[in-house]
Amino acid sequence: MFLKYKPTWMIEAIYQITPDQFKEQGIKAVFVDLDNTLIAWNNPDGTKELKQWLQTMKEAEIPVIVISNNSHARVKKALQSLQLDFISRALKPFPRGIHQALKKLDLKPTEVMMIGDQIMTDIKAANSAGVKSVLVKPIVTTDAWNTKFNRFMERKIMKHLLANNPEMKWQGELK
Repeated sequence: MFLKYKPTWMIEAIYQITPDQFKEQGIKAVFVDLDNTLIAWNNPDGTKELKQWLQTMKEAEIPVIVISNNSHARVKKALQSLQLDFISRALKPFPRGIHQALKKLDLKPTEVMMIGDQIMTDIKAANSAGVKSVLVKPIVTTDAWNTKFNRFMERKIMKHLLANNPEMKWQGELK
């Protein structure tokens, strides 16, 4: 039951994953969650580190698409300065948003990766869609009010997953 929440990898931060690591895994495009994965939920400007990572992805010709449960207006505003393509109202944990992004890029599930900070939404959606997943640590330790219940449940699920899957460890890169 809990395996549907198990990430393929656990990486400390999205910025640690390089184009070469994606290419070694056969990844042609990256799907990312917005809040607390790409940007802090309460600071939509993004960091210098984020902008450098996005530039590196662009130079490597690896598309980055944001897949968010937020409204179109919220995601558009948050990404205005980053100029990223996005799918809003993705309905994660269902695979709907991932399927839309796959269709948009005309790629197979084996050619993309979903990166997110929540196992109950991002990782579950990735697993449901048959794509590889990366769980990252949240950028900030606080959450919007509507995420707090998920975090409570995630602690219980992660405890079970870690106890039964000793290979699950935080890493600094995709291996």
